[in-house]
Amino acid sequence: MKHVLSALVMNQPGVLAHISGMLASRAFNIDSLAVGATETPELSRMTFVINGDEKTLDQVRKQLEKIVTVVRVIDFSKQNFVERDLMLLKVSTEGGKRSEVHELVDIFRARIVDVGNTHVMIEISGQERKIDAFIDVMRPFGIIELVRAGRIALLRSANASHEAEDDRLTPEPPPEATV
Repeated sequence: MKHVLSALVMNQPGVLAHISGMLASRAFNIDSLAVGATETPELSRMTFVINGDEKTLDQVRKQLEKIVTVVRVIDFSKQNFVERDLMLLKVSTEGGKRSEVHELVDIFRARIVDVGNTHVMIEISGQERKIDAFIDVMRPFGIIELVRAGRIALLRSANASHEAEDDRLTPEPPPEATV
């Protein structure tokens, strides 16, 4: 089972190497890792996706909490949270397929960020299943290059509604149809 962990860490040189080295030395495999600044300049947030059972997850969390530069570890696995992946991909548009690709980009709420003579570059963000589904529908056109960023996640507020999700695979109705 995949688990999402977040570690709030001191923003210091070597923290990423220290933490990833510790996990590797204990044979924990990281499926995804994203690190970025937070609202506090002294802190960074590391988001990990770890594949394993509850025992593995507990061991990873305990090892992270022992590291001096780790301020706090959050296990999102049993909580209500929002997660996002980001991907850029180049897709062939040879053979007059550009309009078909553009239509699928709109349906998946992605966007074309670069246009070449024989391809387009697409940016898409969302939950892992949305990104995977988009890759599947783009394969027949010919994926030239693809890069994915690590997953990021934050806990939802206690009164948050799931209706705010933007991971639907169908477009919203036009504004005049909204009540």
